[in-house]
Amino acid sequence: MDTLTIKAIKIEKPSDANIILGHAHFIKTAEDLYEAMLNINSNAKFGIAFTEASGDCLIRIEGNDEELKSIAGKNALNLASGHSFIIIIKGAYPVNFLNAIKNVPEVCSIYCATANDVEVIVAETEQGRGILGVIDGLKSKGIETKEDIEKRRKFLRNIGYKF
Repeated sequence: MDTLTIKAIKIEKPSDANIILGHAHFIKTAEDLYEAMLNINSNAKFGIAFTEASGDCLIRIEGNDEELKSIAGKNALNLASGHSFIIIIKGAYPVNFLNAIKNVPEVCSIYCATANDVEVIVAETEQGRGILGVIDGLKSKGIETKEDIEKRRKFLRNIGYKF
């Protein structure tokens, strides 16, 4: 009988970085994600790490920034969970990349895309590890007021996401 261990693994990232965490398959995932990222915004800096879950079981790394590639690789190694991938991004928001990433043929799902602190809930058996889910940010404190709505709408316009 397999034993099952569940743990929370914190994603380490620079405070000014965003992450995208997902599940994919196949050895060419890292290269295809790299191409998708560049096709959307060639000025964004990023590192990608993909955890191989068969064959050599290596962490495959791509990107255009050595520091972010290293951070992505360390996080992927800490997770060591199935065919997962992590992208660490600076200079852009994940929302701009999500549709392109979802359209990469190897991508199965996205767990989160955020600038928040993230803990990944991982299950481990004798066979290996898998991601059960994520804790993305903090617990909700309440429902927004009229003032909060106005503040949110103003913020979105200030950063150029609404007219």
